[in-house]
Amino acid sequence: MAAYQFVNSKGVTYYLHKKDVVLRGDRAQTIYFFSKQIGGKSGKEQAIEQLPEGRTVTENPRNGFPTLKKVA
Repeated sequence: MAAYQFVNSKGVTYYLHKKDVVLRGDRAQTIYFFSKQIGGKSGKEQAIEQLPEGRTVTENPRNGFPTLKKVA
């Protein structure tokens, strides 16, 4: 499996992951995050191959860290 990767302006590669979490009130939600390594610490995270529909990658200009943003 090839995880979606993003190379920032500093040349660092990040991989996209998702994790299903339960919020207060037993509301389930999927969170997306970038990591420098494929896979996670708890085993509940999973690398994904493509961007979720309706999302785009933005980069923080100060530190180069990528985040997902909803397309307006």
